[in-house]
Amino acid sequence: MNSSRSDFTQGSILGKLIPFMMPVLGALVLQAAYGAVDLLVVGRFGSTSGLSAVSTGSQVLNLVTFVITQLAMGITVLIARYIGEKKPEQIGALIGGSAVVFAVISAVLFVVMIAFPRPIAILMQAPEKAVGLTSAYIRICGGGIFFIVAYNLLSAIFRGLGDSRSPLIFVAVACGVNIIGDLVLVAGMHMGVTGAALATVVSQGLSAILCLIRMQRIGGYMKIHLSKLRYDGPMMRRVLYQGLPAGIQNSALSIGNIVVQANINAFGEFAMSGMGAHSKIEGFVFIPIISISNALSTFVSQNLGAGEVERAKKGAFLGTVVSMGMAVVMGIGMYLLAPQLIRIFTSEPQSVEYGVVFMRTVTIFYLFLTFSHEATGILRGLGMSVIPMLGMFGFWCVGRILYVTIALRVIPDFRVICWAYPLTWICTTAIFSIVLFRT
Repeated sequence: MNSSRSDFTQGSILGKLIPFMMPVLGALVLQAAYGAVDLLVVGRFGSTSGLSAVSTGSQVLNLVTFVITQLAMGITVLIARYIGEKKPEQIGALIGGSAVVFAVISAVLFVVMIAFPRPIAILMQAPEKAVGLTSAYIRICGGGIFFIVAYNLLSAIFRGLGDSRSPLIFVAVACGVNIIGDLVLVAGMHMGVTGAALATVVSQGLSAILCLIRMQRIGGYMKIHLSKLRYDGPMMRRVLYQGLPAGIQNSALSIGNIVVQANINAFGEFAMSGMGAHSKIEGFVFIPIISISNALSTFVSQNLGAGEVERAKKGAFLGTVVSMGMAVVMGIGMYLLAPQLIRIFTSEPQSVEYGVVFMRTVTIFYLFLTFSHEATGILRGLGMSVIPMLGMFGFWCVGRILYVTIALRVIPDFRVICWAYPLTWICTTAIFSIVLFRT
């Protein structure tokens, strides 16, 4: 591993942040491509029920992956801190203890997904005709959950070390294997949903194995020894203090969005379709913003560990400015091209109209959404992950639910729902700004 590239305490700040952020960006795009490839191949060579099953099953897998990734963020932050403090001996103990904890988490997920795939499919509102196939997809992915958790844990370790390229390389290889697997098992052998699930598990397993081989070859404190595989209570409490709030935060956001989505659904299928199209576009264009947020967590934590407080502040400022500049460009582009962008996913005029209304309402406030994301990354790097959890739970979950529930009773208009997002972004921006300026 190139130590100069992973050392964020020296050299040009943007020269460190951007090369670190780009592989994170690429990995996020490729991970998003997993589900898309499955859907494309099953949609082309499978049945309608199979397509619905993969769509719903992928949502379950994405949710599990997302929560695991957020929990592993605590490991990323702590490793970066230990590197800055020049305490590599702590990293070995952290990796060993984390492996034990995440193995337990994998075992729990394994039991739940193997034993209760049908209740999960029903809970996810899978179409009645697709419940059986959705259950099969969830059960097969549950059988390979150890690989999925292992890859995300090992990726978090590499990123904490300042190496974001290795996870990108391994997920790129895995994505290629997934595509080949889908074509062979689904298109060639006509295995449908089963083939898509097996291709996903095999490709994720390969990426986990490659990560593990890379770690063992690096050696030193990166090498996993059986003697280090033990539970370390104080160390794991630090990991959970950093990672658990992020997991709770994003779970709460999901709940808030479900309630808001239910109110959108009340306006009919055109509103649902238009909002869905906007969400797909926003989710894609905001990947760079999320990448910078992840990079800032590592950068700030490592510099604080090294006692480079002013460098940490400067890096946080520059990263946020770059991110907000990107948000301005994306917001203007999406505002001006809203009809064309929505039509990528739906040609129904009424759906396009709803999508355009929503997009043109929220994009002019992207500066606030972006600042909230970057402030979250900075606060995690500072070891203050509880603050973004409380802020987003209070405003993005509870606040949105209360606003939509009350405001729609007074003004039953679709635009009222649109404003639920920018209003809560402004609130978290205000809170996070106060905390950061006082820190």
